[in-house]
Amino acid sequence: MADWFDIHPVNPQKRLLARVAVRLRQGAVIAYPTDSCYALGCQLDDREAADRLRRIRGFDRHHHFTLVCRDLSEIATYARVDNRQFRLLKTLTPGPYTFVLQATKELPRRIAHDKRKTVGIRVPRHAIAQALLETLGEPLISCTLQFPGDPEPVGDPHAYRENLDRAVDIVIDGGPCGTDPTTVLDISGEGIEILRRGKGDLARLGL
Repeated sequence: MADWFDIHPVNPQKRLLARVAVRLRQGAVIAYPTDSCYALGCQLDDREAADRLRRIRGFDRHHHFTLVCRDLSEIATYARVDNRQFRLLKTLTPGPYTFVLQATKELPRRIAHDKRKTVGIRVPRHAIAQALLETLGEPLISCTLQFPGDPEPVGDPHAYRENLDRAVDIVIDGGPCGTDPTTVLDISGEGIEILRRGKGDLARLGL
């Protein structure tokens, strides 16, 4: 049975987020709101928790995880970013975009794509997600919260309460937040490849 934390979507309660951060460091898998839809998350260095994310989503080892970061300064630790990529990231973050970049050696190998050595990077524009990352003091391993066989991601956790109680340790309930996943852009090469069209506006890129 998951523990549910009712957290204000605009003014998150720091004391509650501190409790969530402690549980994350102890190996918890959480569901939390973002500026696109709800997501799953766990601590960066927790292999067992990351394996649970894969099982919940039905991922194989070739699927990208996303590293959810507070800001651009954290991104540079885990992904290689040149001047062109940095300008793009600065334009579109924070926001509902996931960027595929070449991973650095600081990123645990199990998180990077095992063949391409790339990783998804995201900086969300959501008060709860940002406050949680600040409290934790490091990025989260994350992926969209969508149960196998369902047509869309989770936008309201209460509609999936029974599933969530079985799947995760903590649900951060910040109210409904939509069902559109992020727009995924592969910028690991010379150009921009659209891997998934989601909530992020591509008109800002002229695409």
